[in-house]
Amino acid sequence: MTADDSSEHTIVTNRKALHEYFIIDRYEAGIALKGTEVKSLRQGGANLHDGYAVLRNGEVWLLGLHISPFEKGNINNHDPKRDRKLLLHKKEIRKLVGKIAEKGATLIPLRLYFKKNIVKVEIGLARGKKIYDKREAIARRDVERQLRRDYAR
Repeated sequence: MTADDSSEHTIVTNRKALHEYFIIDRYEAGIALKGTEVKSLRQGGANLHDGYAVLRNGEVWLLGLHISPFEKGNINNHDPKRDRKLLLHKKEIRKLVGKIAEKGATLIPLRLYFKKNIVKVEIGLARGKKIYDKREAIARRDVERQLRRDYAR
């Protein structure tokens, strides 16, 4: 564990994504948020399950991320489902454009976390699993679980 790792605090993870997709590559991106969104995230009010990222006009946008309205907010509260811009370097965006052009590749949010009090999103370049891939993963996990039980006895 490095000094940078100790300053990370995970807000929410997308556990369903690891079941539904093969993760090819991972990227860390900043995210453009409003003040009440950050306050809501500090309270843990986020949901990544329906989220995905798209490329628009040379920018990466995160869609479907639900950040609950801040409890103590007022009329200036944010729209929970609004599109949010991801902050990546141009070089990373150019690399993503080429990889997303491949058939079946998509960008999905894997994790939302604070890194030195700045909200970051870990996005994954992913390819969808087929039903038989999911069954195989479940069977492998069951075998590993049974081996751990037998070994513990």
